[in-house]
Amino acid sequence: MNRGAEIIKLIEENPGIKFREIMRETQMKNGVLSYHVKRLEESGSVKIERKSGQTRFYPLFVTEEESILIKNLRQETPRRIMLTLLNDEMLSFSDIVEKVHKSASTVSTYLSQLIKDKIVETKSIKLKKVFYIKKIDMAKEIIQKYNPILLERTAYNLADTFSSL
Repeated sequence: MNRGAEIIKLIEENPGIKFREIMRETQMKNGVLSYHVKRLEESGSVKIERKSGQTRFYPLFVTEEESILIKNLRQETPRRIMLTLLNDEMLSFSDIVEKVHKSASTVSTYLSQLIKDKIVETKSIKLKKVFYIKKIDMAKEIIQKYNPILLERTAYNLADTFSSL
């Protein structure tokens, strides 16, 4: 299998994978991988998202909406929040903090991001603000399809740890 095909296969099996993860999995050096990624990008073989110092790769069949969901599921705290909301469907902020086992400020930061990304929405029930997953069926489908990949090894979650400090 040529290197480009190997990278595409890895991206298809691991949507939202980061550049460093591809380096680790393929054991390619930075320059070699950069060369192949540039060729794949030029040929339109993969989708590449460059944001906030991170480059993520997606197969062509993953929609923009799915890629946003996958990106959040690949981070420990947003994933915990989403899995908690999938399990209980509607929760207050304090319930989420309790179930996710993170500080209120960390949960608030990531919950705000999930709302901004249009994954989580809020509504008032009996004067109490509750949070819920907007497209629950799509979230469940993505988790079911990519479950082992999205529940990544701890080493891949270092960025999440540092950004919550």
